[in-house]
Amino acid sequence: MHPAVAVGLVFSGCCSNVVFLELLARKFPGCGNIVTFAQFLLIAIEGFIFQAQFGRKRPAIPLRYYVTMVAMFFTVSVVNNYALNLNISMPLHMIFRSGSLIANMILGIIILNKRYSSSKYLSIVLVSMGIFICTLMSAKQVATYSTSSKDEGFEAFLWWLLGIAALTFALLLSARMGIFQETLYKEYGKHSKEALFYNHALPLPGFLLLAPDIYNHAVMFSQSEMFTLPLLGIQMPIMWFYLLMNVITQYVCIRGVFILTTECPSLTVTLVVTLRKFLSLIFSILYFNNPFTTWHWIGTLLVFVGTLLYTEVWNSIQAASSKYRKETKKD
Repeated sequence: MHPAVAVGLVFSGCCSNVVFLELLARKFPGCGNIVTFAQFLLIAIEGFIFQAQFGRKRPAIPLRYYVTMVAMFFTVSVVNNYALNLNISMPLHMIFRSGSLIANMILGIIILNKRYSSSKYLSIVLVSMGIFICTLMSAKQVATYSTSSKDEGFEAFLWWLLGIAALTFALLLSARMGIFQETLYKEYGKHSKEALFYNHALPLPGFLLLAPDIYNHAVMFSQSEMFTLPLLGIQMPIMWFYLLMNVITQYVCIRGVFILTTECPSLTVTLVVTLRKFLSLIFSILYFNNPFTTWHWIGTLLVFVGTLLYTEVWNSIQAASSKYRKETKKD
């Protein structure tokens, strides 16, 4: 498949996925478990059919390693979803998770004894400053929520602090999972599609622990207002429609990223994913009228400039420009 098609899948799938997630979260802030379960179930079914070939194909990487990876992956997904129920706004949620570069670099230094160039460390400073600014501004907004008493305002702030702690934990654990995957791929080779299947199939029994919450939200979804599907004329509860679209767009998003990893260099993949996050953030702010101050914009700019600096986009642009000038002089 042409890389341009993969880029289109990433932007269309991932950006629209954020929209449907926020439509769900605004109506039912605690619906993260049913959303995650639906996403995992669809990807697991697709992987069981096409990747595992109905269980006939043995995994290239030993299953015990996937169990460890899945435990981390499942925990990160659940904790990130619960954070939305702890006074964490969607823009802050997205910006905070953009700090994965910081977490990966810190754990890479500690665990793998890696060393980086000065530009990489500068990018970490920029991203850290951006996240700190956005976090601080959101803290002030939480503190000024309209409540009937100071105690209620203080309680809201404590819940917000718990949400920040949850996001921090998920960020570090996600980075640790990335390092774990990196060591596995070095030893057994890259099997990203296989990993995608097992990361979504093995955690499914764990959702039994969340069954009451999933069932309650399924009932609430069924009681939502009816929606008529365009062209088909079929009616269904609107929350189920949002969930269906969220699952489909999540699948398109993940497939697009997978195609990019096989067709493009890692720098291109990182740049596309970064730009996708930025566009999703802008759309979320403008479409849903989320509170976003000038300081939020400054913080966001620092986060994404730092991310681009980390991927050495500037060096690539200069190299391409220099190559173009040399070719032009020859002509």
